[in-house]
Amino acid sequence: MNITAQMVKELRDKTGAGMMDAKKALVEVDGDMEKATEILRQKGIASADKKMGRIAAEGLVASYVDGNVGAMVEVNCETDFVAKNDEFKELSNCLAKSVADSNPADVDSFVNSTCPKCGKTISEVIKEKIASIGEKITFRRFVRYEGNVATYIHNGKIGVLLKTDKKDDELMNDICLHIASSAPEFVSRAEIPQSVIDEETRIEMGKEDLQKKPEQIRAKIVEGRVNKLMASRVLLEQPFVKNPDVTIEQLIEGKLKIEAFTRYTLGEGLEKRQDNFAEEVMNQVKG
Repeated sequence: MNITAQMVKELRDKTGAGMMDAKKALVEVDGDMEKATEILRQKGIASADKKMGRIAAEGLVASYVDGNVGAMVEVNCETDFVAKNDEFKELSNCLAKSVADSNPADVDSFVNSTCPKCGKTISEVIKEKIASIGEKITFRRFVRYEGNVATYIHNGKIGVLLKTDKKDDELMNDICLHIASSAPEFVSRAEIPQSVIDEETRIEMGKEDLQKKPEQIRAKIVEGRVNKLMASRVLLEQPFVKNPDVTIEQLIEGKLKIEAFTRYTLGEGLEKRQDNFAEEVMNQVKG
């Protein structure tokens, strides 16, 4: 039987399933709408896409390092309860490994790529987990490095991936811990865009405590303040968290060079879910 676009649309509207899932179900049952609906419901796909409109700002930061390749990902769900679920943890770790193995160009190409373990697309794997776990799950972002790589994950909430020119496991681990704790934004001053310095200078120049001072004195005070602020954002200039008498630059001198790092904080920049517990309970009672 010829499966028309109208039939696919009808099944999608009825179940909330994706276009390809709807078409596959219709092909499988030779266009029988009721049987196709039943197939999607059995697979859990009928409700999976409807969950995609929900807010998902909880989840996990996970990483994977093997040899000279490392990857770190953020996978989001709706609640902290699900984030602690072993099935969700396994998914997050599996996605980190898949990123390390496949070296995708971006998030879209990754979620549309094929998982070598099961032969399904990453998108299909995630959708099946949505059906199984019962919450919206999204693959938000990733970073991947090749070379001398180290990682540190703190309670699944903060993650660090580090790349250096030489291998020193103990020192690299200390640097990862420091980055997780002190949240630097740049490796060195050379990485700071001039626009960032200009913006901070403008803000400092406008502060009330300086307005009555002569312009030359005010400029020198502002220069000092901005210099101190920039130092706090540069990894090499930060005091080492385990020994504040030593900067990171002094700590690594003659041992290795830091080539790059990425620090993820779970859910940063995402809209947070605001739960009304009483309303949720009532909805469950009514439902």
